[in-house]
Amino acid sequence: QVQLVESGGGLVQPGGSLRLSCAASESIFSMNVVGWYRQAPGKQRELVARIISGGRTYADSVKGRFTISRDNAKNTVDLQMNSLKSEDTAVYYCHAFYNRDYWGQGTQVTVSS
Repeated sequence: QVQLVESGGGLVQPGGSLRLSCAASESIFSMNVVGWYRQAPGKQRELVARIISGGRTYADSVKGRFTISRDNAKNTVDLQMNSLKSEDTAVYYCHAFYNRDYWGQGTQVTVSS
């Protein structure tokens, strides 16, 4: 049973930056898919960014602003978020797939002045 724990959320002003980190309880080396999703109030959970077999994909709304990275030695998946906008406000969830889906508990990101 893989456990994912997110950290790094918080309150930031528009235009600011945050770095989210997801720590896995087991090696992520063999995980085919790792990524980040988000869910804003009243909306469905949506893909933000993911790494599949080394390739990276991003939602159109975050391209050029967010960067996803993984560190197999540290078993972490990070999301660097720059030029944040109010519409980025959501709960962000770490996701991994290895025979089944695994989800973290979520971390709140609020972009507001």
